Amino acid sequence: MRLIGLGDNVVDCYLDQGLYYPGGNAVNVAVNCMRDGARAAAYLGVFGDDGAAKHIKSCLAAEGVSFERSRRAYGRSGHPGVNLNPDGDRVFVGGPRDTVQHVLRLRLVPPDLDYVRSFDCCHTSCFSSVEPELEKLAEACDLSFDFSTKAEDGYIDEVCPHLRFAFFSGAALTEERLGSIISRCHERGAEIVGITLGGRGALFSREGKRFYQPVKPAPAVIDTMGAGDSFIAGFLTRFYDSGDMAGALDYAAGRAALTCGFYGAFGYPHPLDDR
Repeated sequence: MRLIGLGDNVVDCYLDQGLYYPGGNAVNVAVNCMRDGARAAAYLGVFGDDGAAKHIKSCLAAEGVSFERSRRAYGRSGHPGVNLNPDGDRVFVGGPRDTVQHVLRLRLVPPDLDYVRSFDCCHTSCFSSVEPELEKLAEACDLSFDFSTKAEDGYIDEVCPHLRFAFFSGAALTEERLGSIISRCHERGAEIVGITLGGRGALFSREGKRFYQPVKPAPAVIDTMGAGDSFIAGFLTRFYDSGDMAGALDYAAGRAALTCGFYGAFGYPHPLDDR
């Protein structure tokens, strides 16, 4: 499988540690796909020109994730603040709203789309502000999208016609609402819908056939940052290799559990005072 992550890159600032870690949904999924054995992984997005962007790039290079078609802009990288609860659950506590992630939107040109066509799957999310590009992306390769908790019917109707894979975070949702989201996504065109449910595991549906995946215990829960992104990456990588839903979900749950055992979405701490 060959995957390209498209959209957000940030550094997650752990205020209690005085450290930041590379992150962003598109970056995390690309890195984890490479760790999961993908034949190739790349990232396409807009970098700032600060120390944080330099660190993200160095981490991507270390992980074998190409970013050759990314843009560089004058401005700061996104750097949301993070606090950890005693149980390892991360809580975002805000950040600046004038970063390159906020003031610039990625606009794809024909050479970008030619590049995307060399991949099996493009993954992006509601955090990347690329909704106007989804139609073109869907014509280039399979499209995977993380809605996070943004599950309003109107937004589903806008995005799902372009998707093969639709992922949600639904720990707070009722069973009735879970069912309605799955049905709506399928009706609008998504083949596979996956909803992670926190400690209750994950509920997936492929063209109406449902699959339930329980949580796998982590040796020690240190930090839940990036666990959902690891789940998505593990599922996509194994599903493309095998076509086996149950096997892909089992593998994804194991990868998410491992991510809870270290700080940051995929490691690489850096002093917070150098951004």
